[in-house]
Amino acid sequence: MIEQIKKELARLEAEKGVKILYAIESGSRAWGFESTDSDWDVRFIYVHRKEWYLSIDKKKDTIEEMLPGDLDLAGWELQKALRLFRKSNPPFLEWLHSPMVYLEPFSVADELRELEKQYFNPKSCIYHYLSMANRNWNAYFKNPIVKIKKYFYVLRPLLACAWIEAKNEAAPMEFEELVEDQIKDSEVKKSIQNLLKRKRSGVEMSLEPRIEVIDDFLKEKFEHFNEVVKKYHIDLKPSTKQLNELFRKNLATAWENNDENMMNPHLQKALQKLQDAGAEGIPTHEEVMKAKNGIQWSGNIADHGDWRLIKEEEDSYRTNTRHNVR
Repeated sequence: MIEQIKKELARLEAEKGVKILYAIESGSRAWGFESTDSDWDVRFIYVHRKEWYLSIDKKKDTIEEMLPGDLDLAGWELQKALRLFRKSNPPFLEWLHSPMVYLEPFSVADELRELEKQYFNPKSCIYHYLSMANRNWNAYFKNPIVKIKKYFYVLRPLLACAWIEAKNEAAPMEFEELVEDQIKDSEVKKSIQNLLKRKRSGVEMSLEPRIEVIDDFLKEKFEHFNEVVKKYHIDLKPSTKQLNELFRKNLATAWENNDENMMNPHLQKALQKLQDAGAEGIPTHEEVMKAKNGIQWSGNIADHGDWRLIKEEEDSYRTNTRHNVR
């Protein structure tokens, strides 16, 4: 599936005329409580060409596609992402720390991680997670018999609140890390770990009686954080200037030397023909880019017989393109 995800991201770049700067997994697979049939929730940041930004009209700043195989692709244009970062948006902060990174060809994510402490607002993040936990609790826990897997969707945001209160930093995505760090009661921890083991194994987790020890833990946390969020007095004045500079820099970097780094449609078709023919050792998009730029990697594709066919297709495309432009 990972190769399929990368292929779909490359397709989006070609079809939409964008560059994807960073792509990760979000949702249950990144949180660490996926089941065997969980969706793939791919999230990414992208930029358009410079000309796209030179317009008086407001344009759509998201890309969303739901594909077969429960593959959910959703991306934010870089300006939108930076505005959300300025507001200490918790979902975006989570993206920056996903344990499953599909693409990171540029430095924008690293640069934002370095700036994170300057923009992090604990009050807005705790309020976000507390509101999420409250919504899920009220939606799924009205009766003595409940969908047992829904406990994760209350536990995780409340444990994120606990992490933020204790460390004054963005909470990690991984559920197990939150459990290990923030739950001291051994009985509560054991009950949660048993649920996690069941969910990962693919055991059906439908309607079951509520778990008293976890209910008591959650009620205590709700009471605590409803008071905590009232006490925060944060007066952040985040800088827009350095985010503007970061945007301009990454916009320029993404498109510099574009002719040498973009896979053209002819080359894409050549790769597809090899795949359809069942050829072995088909290079990925990244491998082709590396080979074109003289970068070596394990199993140098330049020595592969099929690489010569791909290289000929590429050279022919460039010759014809230059001729047509003239």
